[in-house]
Amino acid sequence: MAVLVTGGAGYIGSQTARLLRERGRDVVILDSLELGDERACLGAPLVVGDIADAALVQKAIADHGVDAIVHFAGYKAAGESMEDPGRYFGNNVAKTSALVDAAREVGVGRIVFSSSCSVYGTPTRLPVDETHPFAPESPYAESKRIVEDMLRWYDAAHDVRSVSLRYFNAAGASSDGVIGEDWTVTLNLIPLVMKAALGRLPQVTVFGTDYPTRDGTAVRDYVHVEDLADAHVRALEYLEAGGATTAINLGTGVGSTVREVITTTEEVNGIEVPSVDADRRPGDPTEVYGDNRRAEELLGWRAEHDLASILRTAYAWHSTHPDGYGRAGG
Repeated sequence: MAVLVTGGAGYIGSQTARLLRERGRDVVILDSLELGDERACLGAPLVVGDIADAALVQKAIADHGVDAIVHFAGYKAAGESMEDPGRYFGNNVAKTSALVDAAREVGVGRIVFSSSCSVYGTPTRLPVDETHPFAPESPYAESKRIVEDMLRWYDAAHDVRSVSLRYFNAAGASSDGVIGEDWTVTLNLIPLVMKAALGRLPQVTVFGTDYPTRDGTAVRDYVHVEDLADAHVRALEYLEAGGATTAINLGTGVGSTVREVITTTEEVNGIEVPSVDADRRPGDPTEVYGDNRRAEELLGWRAEHDLASILRTAYAWHSTHPDGYGRAGG
């Protein structure tokens, strides 16, 4: 039987589809290619279309013998969601409901969902575990919370079991440099550091140097994209073994400061990263890092890559693919 990977032409979806295939799974990717790239599929079967197109979803399931879904397809820019919440609720929530309905009607009852630690909002305690109260601070984060709740009700009503994976800061690229993040569609710190290192930005801005942390800059939990892919495969295996619907954090349990990201990039890659200090941004938490004990207990998972590995693979990817999949070269 095969796995349908929605959003499988995107950053984390392509890594997961690749790993599934390497572990002997049949895969079919469903992606609109609005934000993904066919080249990231690495030759896996690709169906181009909308996850809310029930006929298309059911045909892909029938044609490829799909019995499970790993669901990545969705918008993920928190800032944009503040400006256009309807776009996020329409795409991330309504279309996910349509996808699940179409799949369950033809007998697919296992789903691994790409959620986010943003459902917790600004943490009130650290490390953040799965019992932390929900406090979404953007329509994007709220859309993830709603889908998690929705999936629990689909289990209660229709026996559609799911694992929602709440990951922290996805980063890095494949260890062989074949697939990675398209920095044209992200505002995350590590791609911005790479842009500054490679001359695509004058400098990276460090927002806030007076936080009560070890070097005054904010702390975040960075998880290598290959580790995240591994967790999605393990979550699928957990469901196949009869595991119950649940939600699981994916973090390293270790936070890195903004300054450490910059200096480690310089050290492991032998480069200089120009930076400029600025005031804090409103609403930025001082520290966010995850408690990953539940992932270890239920999935046998823990992150294998450290910050140096993340930054080494990110630089190797961006330095050879400065325009993403559009052009390889210096």
